[in-house]
Amino acid sequence: MTLIKSISGIRGTIGGRPGQALTPMDIVSISGAFGMWLQNSGANKKIVIGRDARMSGEMVNQLVVGALLSVGVEVVDLGLASTPTVEMAVVDMKAGGGIIITASHNPKNWNALKLLNNKGEFINDQDGKDLLNLVEKQEFKYNEVDDLGKYSLNEDYLETHIQHILNLPLVDAKLIEEANFSIAVDAVNSVGGIAIPQLLKSLGVKNIKEINCNPDGNFAHNPEPLPENIVEISELVKNENLDLGIIVDPDVDRLAMVCDNGKPFGEEYTLVSIADYVLENKKGSLAANLSSTMALREIAEKHGVEFFESAVGEVNVVYEMKKQLAVIGGEGNGGVIYPELHYGRDALVGVALFLTYLAKSKMTSSELRAKYPDHKIVKDKIQLEGVSDLNGILEQIRRKFIDYPCNTIDGVKITFPEGWVHLRKSNTEPIIRIYSEAKTQEYANDLVACIKQLIKIKK
Repeated sequence: MTLIKSISGIRGTIGGRPGQALTPMDIVSISGAFGMWLQNSGANKKIVIGRDARMSGEMVNQLVVGALLSVGVEVVDLGLASTPTVEMAVVDMKAGGGIIITASHNPKNWNALKLLNNKGEFINDQDGKDLLNLVEKQEFKYNEVDDLGKYSLNEDYLETHIQHILNLPLVDAKLIEEANFSIAVDAVNSVGGIAIPQLLKSLGVKNIKEINCNPDGNFAHNPEPLPENIVEISELVKNENLDLGIIVDPDVDRLAMVCDNGKPFGEEYTLVSIADYVLENKKGSLAANLSSTMALREIAEKHGVEFFESAVGEVNVVYEMKKQLAVIGGEGNGGVIYPELHYGRDALVGVALFLTYLAKSKMTSSELRAKYPDHKIVKDKIQLEGVSDLNGILEQIRRKFIDYPCNTIDGVKITFPEGWVHLRKSNTEPIIRIYSEAKTQEYANDLVACIKQLIKIKK
């Protein structure tokens, strides 16, 4: 299939023809161009790289390293490392940028290059376009032998990442240790199998049950941490009377949990609960993307602070958080961004903040979840083969509901008294994605059905 190029990286399946998959030729061109582009933009020649544990990772890593060395880059290789670990290392090591080799929640036959600037944040849309233009035109050259870059391996940076988390005022390792939690971890056989148990031990957790924590890239189930994919850990938590289950995706930037009763905490409510804790102790605004649960707005109102929405995509959320001076934010897919640590989705800091909150509350995880509403979210899409004007369809929907509050920064989001519906067009397929949320499942389903019927009529 065609390479997918977006603000979250350049990704594709392994194997195939150049330009139609993530082939060695594509990897070398993109990596070399990125190294040259950073240098041309005035950044220094150091680039930090790291990879998740998927089976193609070592091969892709070697190609990335070779390409970067060939354009004179100093490469610091973290080896198996989570996305947030690489992001933090870029800043700590004063690097010019970073490359994370991961396809996040995509299946094992996928891989990707996530590109970071010198702030350890994803490059923005314009920078991405400039880079891809450089790749397309091949307007860069490889260095001669005396000007090749240098390579070093640093597989210990995770310890530094964890220490930064332990130093946060809202993380209380002593309290977590005293709570004597028993916790199961499902890391889908990727780098979370290294990072999460090490973090838990540093927080004083002694009873840790590990499943799918061997970082060999053989994903034991669909790596997206949705309820239907986490049955094994849910049963383990319930059957062994554990306090909590922790699930992370292959690159550890999304956090999902299972309550002590074996029921999913709800990926949307990862950020809800952590935002509740942070805003209880630190005043400031809250920001999330348009497709995140309305429970976040309710949490902001509870604490008397403003809630802001951004376009979908981590780089957009980060931009809005900086603009609004948000003290907590993220995405409803379990992505927690805590700027006191760094501006990136980080499941590790999410775990530390959540466990501190759980310990302070003296509640069980199911009791804590019961504090929050149980809004229902529906995610659907409509295929529009032969339709070229997707923007026109979105505009017609906006006009249809002109009497309701509408946000058009990313597609169309219409807010109703009891829920909302968000429509976004795909950049790679003739698809409009439709998300809705309401206080009842029936209403959420009705919102999607209504929109789909209107779109069919518009065709």
